[in-house]
Amino acid sequence: MSQPYQLRPDDDELYEHLMGSSDDSLGANDRPVSHATLQRILDSARSLADARYGVMTRHDETGRVQEFLYSGMTSQEARQFRNSPEARQLYEHLDKITDPLRVSNLAAYLEENGLTEFLSPFPTAPVIAFLAAPAEHRGQRVGNICLIEKHGRREFTRKDEELLTMLASYAGMAIIRSRRYRAEQRARTALDSILETLPVGVVIFDGETGLPVSANRETARIIGSLREPGQPLAEFLDALTYVRSDGQEVPIKGFRLSPATNIERAVLPGEDIPHVPGGRPEPSTSPVTLRVPNGRSISILRNATAVRSSAGDVKSVVITLQDMTPLEEMEFMRAEFLAMVSHELRTPLAAIKGSTTTLLSDSSDLDHAVTAQFHRIIDQQVDHMQGIIRDLLDVAHINTGTLSIYPEPVDVAEIVDGARNRSPNAGVRERLQVDLPPNLPPVMADRRRISQVLINLLSNAAANAPDGSLIQVTAVRDGIYLAVSVSDQGRGIPEDSMPFLFRKFSRIDNFLDIDHTGSGLGLAICKGIVEAHGGRIWAESDGPGQGAQFTFLIPVAEQNTVSSSPIAFPSSQDTPPNKLRILAVDDDPHALRYVRDIIAKAGYTPIVTGDHSDVHNLIDEAKPHLVLLDLMLGAANGIELMNDIHKQSDVPVIFVSAYGQENVVARAFDMGASDYVVKPFSPTELTARIAAALRRRAAPDVPEPAQPYQAGDLAIDYPRRRVSVDGHPVELTPTEYALLYELSVHAGRPLTHDHLLQRVWGPERKGEPWLVREVVKRLRHKLDDDAKNPVYILTEPRVGYSMPENSKAQPG
Repeated sequence: MSQPYQLRPDDDELYEHLMGSSDDSLGANDRPVSHATLQRILDSARSLADARYGVMTRHDETGRVQEFLYSGMTSQEARQFRNSPEARQLYEHLDKITDPLRVSNLAAYLEENGLTEFLSPFPTAPVIAFLAAPAEHRGQRVGNICLIEKHGRREFTRKDEELLTMLASYAGMAIIRSRRYRAEQRARTALDSILETLPVGVVIFDGETGLPVSANRETARIIGSLREPGQPLAEFLDALTYVRSDGQEVPIKGFRLSPATNIERAVLPGEDIPHVPGGRPEPSTSPVTLRVPNGRSISILRNATAVRSSAGDVKSVVITLQDMTPLEEMEFMRAEFLAMVSHELRTPLAAIKGSTTTLLSDSSDLDHAVTAQFHRIIDQQVDHMQGIIRDLLDVAHINTGTLSIYPEPVDVAEIVDGARNRSPNAGVRERLQVDLPPNLPPVMADRRRISQVLINLLSNAAANAPDGSLIQVTAVRDGIYLAVSVSDQGRGIPEDSMPFLFRKFSRIDNFLDIDHTGSGLGLAICKGIVEAHGGRIWAESDGPGQGAQFTFLIPVAEQNTVSSSPIAFPSSQDTPPNKLRILAVDDDPHALRYVRDIIAKAGYTPIVTGDHSDVHNLIDEAKPHLVLLDLMLGAANGIELMNDIHKQSDVPVIFVSAYGQENVVARAFDMGASDYVVKPFSPTELTARIAAALRRRAAPDVPEPAQPYQAGDLAIDYPRRRVSVDGHPVELTPTEYALLYELSVHAGRPLTHDHLLQRVWGPERKGEPWLVREVVKRLRHKLDDDAKNPVYILTEPRVGYSMPENSKAQPG
């Protein structure tokens, strides 16, 4: 009896692939099988069997031909063979037989089985010998290997069949293992994606070594919140401790899980993870506090689960960490809210209780006028309580993004007149001075809601201004907005109190130690309503005793607008809102989910990622209309990422960050940010900022000036966007150039802070003159312009800035 073929290891890589372990466990040989490896198997089969031609088909999981390999023929011959109906018929026939096929005359075999005659696109003998074997592993068919015509017009032998069967079996095993490898990689990738987006930290420890195997992004965020900027990780971990609920402090330094039986005690000192027979994991949960030497700490809920084998051995330990800070803040806010509500309701309840007690006990002895006065007190205090409850409901709707507004074209004069008549403060009607130009365009507004804003602002002005002083309402067209202002001559607002004005439970008089009854929600409600219209509100004051001015922007109604409908933010001249794509990038899963929901509810298509390395691919593939970007993305710098984005696309970028310091905000704008939103923010604020940024992008471009600018040694080449002093180029950031451009094209005219903010930063930043001052300061430094005696950028006291006339401008 002849001996079967033994494969010789002439090709080391092929030999390693074919002679590896054939068991079903994933091991070192489980890796994707390459096209080159399968090609070597086919070439070896053809060579060892002395065949003229060879063909291999590789099937996908559905059984269809996924890959076609050939040997001994040209690419054109192979293409013709693969696409011929006769070849497809032959493939289908071979897929139906389970054993190797060896025939001396292919044409006769085809005729016997009712198949079409084989018309070869490559040269063959009149009688073609044929040999085929299924590529399979443990009964799973993954393809076929065929050899066509043996050299010398000989027939294929038994040894050839054994050889081809062996090679086809190796190929089948390699393909199956490759499929399993890919399936495992897909599952691992999916699991990694899930872990990375989980709103809880996850750390996995190896059960044998006790060392951490992996940790997700939320874990890094939790730990990183305690780490000083620039602090080496090893130094930070050496100083980190965690405090158990019983007060015991455990240092993290040198921490590792003990192997085998003591692993649970290393996870939870003094505790054990319960063992459940059968290998089912049983979690153990306890609150702990992570602490660093400088006193900063973070409370977490730690859950430890041992994953065991069927024999009870610990294979790994999964620890989850849930940041309790948001819950603690929520609890604090809840207590603060309850204290405010109880205080605000107790006052009118006390008045009602006192009045009713008096009426019930002494009604027979009371004068009719006194009785009527008690009745008025009850009526007024009930109205006051209803107002507080209404304010609370409005704030709840604003915070959840469910505040309903129905805008329609409306005359501002009508809204102002209605607010004056409906104001609960009688003094407002007597002291109000309205100064509205006669040609103001209508605005797109919910009449009732904007009237509510004006009533709140008028009441606020009356409460904080001396009796008899004027309260003024003005309005002016500001691009696509109408700016409405309410001014008073009252107590004014300290500069350091400005950032807190529009927060919940904020009262201006709190900053001045003046007692004033109110829920502290009025200005927060004004902000929410204005932003729900796509506008913005801000306050200005020269300080205590200098009065205050509150201004809000409301969109001007388009001339062809005739019907009312729920608010929708216009964002592109050609693209409907539900087609606009917004890319959100944030490594905090909580924040990312919150932003995604806001984007979706606003009618946009959200695209989200927690990995900054995905941004460039997503911009290429999804082509977003706007990007929301966190300032700090782990190791990545948000401003640098924005610069990279702008090299790739002109898409506007809005920063969404917890960092609200003026220098940080100014730098973001300076480097080209379209807007900057400080966390925490309401859904209405974010959607309004998005809509405004998209409107600005859709606005028509202003043509460049025809003449360059020259003033002394300063020269500006507008078409090339180049600035030079005495012939030396000056490198400017986008915001610095935009500000210099705006001043230079209006050379000789003083421009106000608000004008510059409107033109350079957009109307949403009006009321923030510090942005202008910060950029002017840097511009003067770069232009070598002495701030005490400037030549190029001149200070206009109590107005803004200007630049000297253009010496290059041609007269006429």
